[in-house]
Amino acid sequence: MAWIGVNISNVSSPFGGDPRDERLAQVEIALLAIIFITAGILNFGILLVLWKRRKPLSRMRVFVFHLCVADLVVTFFQVCPQLIWDITDRFIGPDVLCRAVKYLQVVGMFASTYMIVVMTIDRYQAICNPMVTFQRRRARWNGPVCAAWCVSVLCSLPQVFIFSRVEVAPGVYDCWAQFIEPWGRRAYVTWTTLVIFVLPILTVIVCQVRICRAVQLNFHMKTHHVGEAVSKPPSSRASSVAGVSKARVKTVKMTVVIVLAYILCWTPFFTVQLWSVWDDEFNWLQAPSCATFTILMLLASLNSCVNPCIYMLFSGKLPKRVVSLLCVGQPDLKESMQEEATVQEMLRYEWSPADNNLNSSVFFWHRYQVGVLFCLRPADESQ
Repeated sequence: MAWIGVNISNVSSPFGGDPRDERLAQVEIALLAIIFITAGILNFGILLVLWKRRKPLSRMRVFVFHLCVADLVVTFFQVCPQLIWDITDRFIGPDVLCRAVKYLQVVGMFASTYMIVVMTIDRYQAICNPMVTFQRRRARWNGPVCAAWCVSVLCSLPQVFIFSRVEVAPGVYDCWAQFIEPWGRRAYVTWTTLVIFVLPILTVIVCQVRICRAVQLNFHMKTHHVGEAVSKPPSSRASSVAGVSKARVKTVKMTVVIVLAYILCWTPFFTVQLWSVWDDEFNWLQAPSCATFTILMLLASLNSCVNPCIYMLFSGKLPKRVVSLLCVGQPDLKESMQEEATVQEMLRYEWSPADNNLNSSVFFWHRYQVGVLFCLRPADESQ
């Protein structure tokens, strides 16, 4: 598993001839095969559902669409090559293929991580600046999505220069990392851990805390306002207060679950990576519970399976749409048009140019965004 700087696919010394643990290798192959098949089917199914909906795509669906693409990059260019590598024991292919595989493996890691980051930032903007978010253009590509992909492509370039086809034993070649300076591997693994794991997690946590505070503050203000106007005839704005709490809980739950799943899947991987480069006495053959560490690092790829499962968990209709698409292959255009009409109707009643209190409209926009997020029509929120 030489995605960054440590290879455990052979569970042996990189430049030695020690035989690998065949039983452990079989477990690795089985796990990677299951992850590859599951992640491919789930992400491809959700991708088809989102693609068949055609225009107009909501901003949230754009992020989900590209997160599925990023997970498919992980599936086909990280999990699949690693699976083949474990089967053959050594990397089979020329130097160009070695560098390309190593590059694409990290591109998927960057893309999946930063798509979660920009999606969280967009949710923060949708709640705290709803009018600005709505006025932005809907397209399959937008500024944050392009930025995430550009960062992924550029930050993965060091892999091309670090990894190459190396003779690890007389007449035996493999794809390994080589550093000019002794401290190079330590610096590179630490930097990669910071930009792929630590900094994105901190950014997401800060955004989530601010989202919760903003929603809580506006919910308190809205409830207080409705309490003062209890003797007045109910309006659509006041009647929407009852649904805010449920929508808020759903949004917070989904984003928190996505972040927690990412942390749980990738923490063992980066922990072992850092341990292996900072501990001069670290040796896979002598490490306690070597098999456990190996399997835990392999489970990092499980995040590509978990993400689509989270989408389906928080979207009651999405699994049915996936099955319907696979069986029938017809896009749900009627529902998409009905949803757009509903949004326009809600806009007419929920906001007018004379309303200068932006905070009071946050609840409507939060409800609208959650409806888009979970692929539900407003009538479905009561179910």
